[in-house]
Amino acid sequence: MTVQVTLAALAIGLVTGSLIAVARVYGGPRLSAVMVVYLTLVRSLPEILALFLFVFVVGAVLPLPAEIAAILALATISGAYQAEIIRGAVQSVGQAQLVAARSVGMTQTQAVRYIILPQAFRLALPAWSNEASGMIKASSLVYALGVPELLRQAEYVSARTFDPFPPFLTAAVIYLFLTVTTNLLLRALERRVAIPT
Repeated sequence: MTVQVTLAALAIGLVTGSLIAVARVYGGPRLSAVMVVYLTLVRSLPEILALFLFVFVVGAVLPLPAEIAAILALATISGAYQAEIIRGAVQSVGQAQLVAARSVGMTQTQAVRYIILPQAFRLALPAWSNEASGMIKASSLVYALGVPELLRQAEYVSARTFDPFPPFLTAAVIYLFLTVTTNLLLRALERRVAIPT
């Protein structure tokens, strides 16, 4: 469950964050201003508050299973942070490449999709690996909703055995393993897609 929540939240956050980043950079002043307000509001929310808002506020209108509400809440927060990571990467590519793509007949959408974003994703990988690690740890917050993820399972074992040390230490070791493995895989991916200079 921990891995499922983490992967789903990161994937949804990557899609929404990419769209928001492109809207901020290329959407014009009004759309960019709306995105700034949205990002400011979302990034000011603690993850646990976002979880409760999705369960109790959104859930009052559209009943959602706890797992789906947890994924959507974490994806919303992650998407806001990923938007800033991708925006910085997009802006670091440079406008000259966009101008060159437009001069050979590409539309702005094609230029952003085929020229700017592939380079931006490469540049965003180091910062994005921090977001992935943070999301692994933030997935423990779904414990508060009763979702049977790693921390909740450790609590169940602790309640059955009346010995909290082994299950919570095991959970800590598993979180360490997941975080280190994720960082190593993303570092390997970063080296693989790096453009030689």
